[in-house]
Amino acid sequence: MTTSAASPAGSTRAGLHRSLYFWVLVGLAAGAMTGYLFPAFGASLKPLGDAFIKLIKMIIAPVIFCTVVTGIAGMTSLERMGRVGAKALGYFLVFSTLALAVGLAVGNLLRPGARLNIDPATLDSSAVAGYQAKAQGRTVTDFLLNVIPDTAVGAFTSGEVLQTLLLAILFGVALMLSGERAAPIAEAVRRLGEVLFRIVGLIMYAAPVGVFGAMAFTVGNYGLGSLWSLAALVGAFYATSALFVFVVLGAVARWTGYSITALLRYLRRELLLVLGASSSEVALPALIEKLEHAGASRPVVGLVVPTGYSFNLDGTNIYMTMAALFIAQATNTDLSLGDQLLLLGVAMLSSKGAAGVTGAGFVTLAATLSVVPSVPVAGMALILGVDRFMSECRSLTNFIGNAVATLAIARWEGELDSAALETALAPQDAR
Repeated sequence: MTTSAASPAGSTRAGLHRSLYFWVLVGLAAGAMTGYLFPAFGASLKPLGDAFIKLIKMIIAPVIFCTVVTGIAGMTSLERMGRVGAKALGYFLVFSTLALAVGLAVGNLLRPGARLNIDPATLDSSAVAGYQAKAQGRTVTDFLLNVIPDTAVGAFTSGEVLQTLLLAILFGVALMLSGERAAPIAEAVRRLGEVLFRIVGLIMYAAPVGVFGAMAFTVGNYGLGSLWSLAALVGAFYATSALFVFVVLGAVARWTGYSITALLRYLRRELLLVLGASSSEVALPALIEKLEHAGASRPVVGLVVPTGYSFNLDGTNIYMTMAALFIAQATNTDLSLGDQLLLLGVAMLSSKGAAGVTGAGFVTLAATLSVVPSVPVAGMALILGVDRFMSECRSLTNFIGNAVATLAIARWEGELDSAALETALAPQDAR
């Protein structure tokens, strides 16, 4: 793949004002200021952010398809593909569980909701009725069946990452087994992928406008003042996520051979996009390309990144256990060790498939609480007002977690170019 999408507006060496990173930062600040000074006008700018997110989501399914198919077709055997997939799923299971446990431990330690003393009967459950409705019927069986698209074309139109991933894996395996006879098709898919990344590069020119609209809406609609009432929960969640990134993921980064701060610097433009749009999906195509540029092999990137967007949601996992404990503490609901372990187990299952779409974490929390009867689902109304602010942190942590996971698995598999990684993460190459 080319690296045009990684730096479509030129590097910072060409002048700060010509850097897309700079203009995204300007859009972020201008949006926050507009929403704060002119709340009604800021809230009306929501279509700008929605349009940018739709542009990115429009291209995600074909990008994932081409990336996964090209990666699998480039593997030498099914055994190699299975080995990479098994390592990825094992990594996701371990670190998802660790994220849930960290959220549970910090929630018990800080107890941010302990002094609220709210009677669950006084809560307005209608405020979260819509989220409960979306969460109903989200059983493990429903989740597994939903992975299978109704038609091959439906995998590209449903918006479900796992459906596209399933079709791409089957297509890639078929190309691999067909050998030389399928080489022209594999080459055509690779070239199509290059064209799609060019399209991503063009779409990224609209990023400053999209980030401006999304941030103006967030601040204008929810207001900075809404944070104060639940500052303890929001602050604890951000601090816990930062702890997980710099300590847990930082340790993985050191094992892989780089500094977590260097990776964050390298991905700073994408992190700004995620922050502004409150969705990690907007930066998925750029993440794929940047990880390849950083030395991870295309087959590993092609399998791990799309899979991680559904199975490796560190931020969402931290959020679910902390939010559930906050509701329990605020409503004076005692949770035994067994209740908390049940909460952790249910959250592990319900978080799968909650890709980086705005609000998905809140729906997943509703699904989790509906299975754990000890915690009143109506208590979700307590955190509804600040969920949008926590959604941004969820998305950032999910995004960073998948970047770290891909590089770690690439090294584990012996398919990480250390020289390319060192060059990419050097300060002068950060884009």
